[in-house]
Amino acid sequence: MIPGEILPRDVHNQALVANVHPPDWRNPEPAGRYNLVVIGAGTAGLVTAAGAAGLGARVALVEKHLMGGDCLNVGCVPSKALLRSAHAMAEVRDAERLGVRVPEGARVDFPAVMERMRALRARISALDSAGRFQHELGVDVFLGEARFAGRDVVQVGDQRLRFAKAVIASGARAVVPPVPGLADAGFLTNESVFELTELPRRLLVLGGGPLGCELAQAFQRFGAQVTLVEAESQFLGHEDPDAAAVLRASLERDGVDLRLATTLVSVETAGSERRAALEHAGQRQTLAVDAILVGVGRAPNIEALGLEQVGVASERSGVVVDDRLRTTNRRIYACGDVCMTHKFTHAADFAARTVIQNALFFGRRKLSALTIPWCTYTDPEIARVGLSEREAAARGIELDTYVQQFAEIDRAIAEGADDGGFVKIHTAKGTGRILGATIVNRAAGELISEISVAMAAGMGLGRLANVIHPYPTRAEAIRKLGDAFNRTRWTPTVARLSDRLLAWRR
Repeated sequence: MIPGEILPRDVHNQALVANVHPPDWRNPEPAGRYNLVVIGAGTAGLVTAAGAAGLGARVALVEKHLMGGDCLNVGCVPSKALLRSAHAMAEVRDAERLGVRVPEGARVDFPAVMERMRALRARISALDSAGRFQHELGVDVFLGEARFAGRDVVQVGDQRLRFAKAVIASGARAVVPPVPGLADAGFLTNESVFELTELPRRLLVLGGGPLGCELAQAFQRFGAQVTLVEAESQFLGHEDPDAAAVLRASLERDGVDLRLATTLVSVETAGSERRAALEHAGQRQTLAVDAILVGVGRAPNIEALGLEQVGVASERSGVVVDDRLRTTNRRIYACGDVCMTHKFTHAADFAARTVIQNALFFGRRKLSALTIPWCTYTDPEIARVGLSEREAAARGIELDTYVQQFAEIDRAIAEGADDGGFVKIHTAKGTGRILGATIVNRAAGELISEISVAMAAGMGLGRLANVIHPYPTRAEAIRKLGDAFNRTRWTPTVARLSDRLLAWRR
């Protein structure tokens, strides 16, 4: 993405570019030697640079595209702005079952939705701006392409930045599958879908991961006819199958045409129309669409970094790091999407904190010690932390599983949010030690943090029963599972002893 090509060229995008890649930016004169040179100004790079500079380190930050990276520009921020509008449309659509009469003809003004997104993105971009990092946080910001040019040198244009330690935080980009005709037909990715100003009438979404599911539901609610194509038999393949089933029912209620265990074989172009050949169970069908959104994975941005110059190993999934986020060159670290399995903004944030301590202060913090929750922001949301039943079985770990349906939670019933969602908590067999959890509910992304805190603090499930939750709230579902665990402690032996004690005290 070239800053000058961010479309449309309206006042909001001009404000965005002025913050995250100012056209008149002049790189500073390099310092003699930096404690840390950070390549990439997405979340991982920004947190590393700001945190290290705040602790007194001399830091250089290099970005070739847009400060803020994917999260600000083509990821979390714009997508969540669109999802809020999509939720609003669903609330209007479903208002009558809550006793609210809405005049006929309610519709989505798609250009207005997209303009709101661009305005919010521009507003938030001030926090990630080149000016703020250089003038307020004390980071030397270099806009340009970085590559390693020596054992302790990063080259940016004709400037050489010498370092004691370096951090690779160059992120990742969308993978485009080699489908015949796809490139000629044209397609959208997360890097271009937010440039739309007109709603595609018929949209094919390729890939049933978080991006595909979120935007498929949003565009369907905006008024497009969306077909979601996923090669596996379950979308969100890393999530609990029960959770995916609840979301599937929700997507079908919205009208999304779900095609699981289906592949896109080829694409032909006929005028403005694309004809997508889909294959399922050996049978082919041609589907006419107006746009194709590709969301089938991410590839690390490593090709132009000169990693071979400094002995940094890489593979298809990204830069190779150990549990302390060191590369094969002990002076160079990496964090964020360029090297991590969990490609989430918050995971990159806390990995960056690990890098600061390990790179600058002889720390020995481990990535594996972090408790990392995540959430897919569909309606309902699917949030998870720790092990799933499938992962535990693969590792030979025995679980006890406790499930609370939101259909039995008063607040969810009152709000009409009781249609299949649940809280599922896994504990180590015979104990209250929490190993993982999944929540399916409109508020799942907020609720999962309570379980994450319990896991990080070593707080067992039984103790959650003693935490007073306000009534009525959806979080009561978590407390009820604490009660359910404690009831398993009431064994026949304990019951007999209790009976004897109570009889003696009568």
